[in-house]
Amino acid sequence: MTVSARPPRVLLLTSSPLDGADGSDVALARDVLGALPDIEFLWFSQWPGRRGRPLPPVGRAIALWSGDGAPHAPVRLQAALAGAVAARRADLVHAFLTIGRAFPAFSWLRPLMLGARPVVHSVPGVMDSRLLARTRPLGTTVALTESMARRLRAADFGDVRVIPPMVPLGRWPCLPRPEGVPVVLFVGHHDPHGGAAIAVEAAAEAARAGARFRLVLAMRGRPGQNTAALGDELRELSGAVGLTDFEVRGYVENMHALLASAHVLLFPPPVIGGKADIPFTVLQALATGRPAILSDLPQFADLGDAVLRAPAGDARRTGQQLLWLLEQPRVWDMLAERGRAIVEESFGPERFAAQYAALYRELLA
Repeated sequence: MTVSARPPRVLLLTSSPLDGADGSDVALARDVLGALPDIEFLWFSQWPGRRGRPLPPVGRAIALWSGDGAPHAPVRLQAALAGAVAARRADLVHAFLTIGRAFPAFSWLRPLMLGARPVVHSVPGVMDSRLLARTRPLGTTVALTESMARRLRAADFGDVRVIPPMVPLGRWPCLPRPEGVPVVLFVGHHDPHGGAAIAVEAAAEAARAGARFRLVLAMRGRPGQNTAALGDELRELSGAVGLTDFEVRGYVENMHALLASAHVLLFPPPVIGGKADIPFTVLQALATGRPAILSDLPQFADLGDAVLRAPAGDARRTGQQLLWLLEQPRVWDMLAERGRAIVEESFGPERFAAQYAALYRELLA
């Protein structure tokens, strides 16, 4: 996989530093960085590095000034400008960019910003499908699911491949069911249609029918959100619908421990919005052996019968699914086994590395 005597040089173009705040784009880029050791990667780092992740030990870092590592507008602007300069030194640009409000303008500036070198664009998600009509493909497009690939092809994105995200199975071992009062876990953002309110209403439905559990809402803020006020709104809603055993947390650093303590992952958003097409938390929960109840959205069809699905936005039906699962330990065991199996089969690191390595070879040839 060489274009000369040196290893191929690939720019990982993200909207924020790889060692900064969490996000589906940087998580996907970090996975590619770790999966392909024969590539010389260029990637963005946080400066000053006050609270970010440890620096990846490979590749060359390009510093972006950022106080918290989150993709605020000034950081995104720096990433675009630094990427335009670094692209001139790269053999290939690999962009990890959600299609949001600013993306259509960037896509039209692609020849100016990235030049003539080949581009791979891994699309974590699409904020609003209406944006696709105003967007040009950056190059070869990679979708995370077949559902997203169909949407992109219908929007004239041309060459669209499907490479599912990966779960490092060694870091996410399958664990036995925890003891004690069941914990029902929701992990998501404070978005208007992010699913937290439906999760609360579904939990209340199951509790009124006699289910005994503790609801934990682990909420991740986005830049500019008042997370304290939004958390108070969720507490008020939980109390108003009659829940007595619940907890609203902020961002949780140790997701391994959080999933280990949970019995069920409840993720019922009416739309995915700004999250990854298959949220990484869902895959991590399945790898850990935690059954998941999801909205019946097209992108979750790839998970088959390894999960339970309820109509999107239907809190009553979602609550009934939760009640049934909590009352059926044999079903819990069956879903835990199926969830781990589908992650091993479809989202393992070897398959992920092989598919991206083949795509790089094709484009660098």
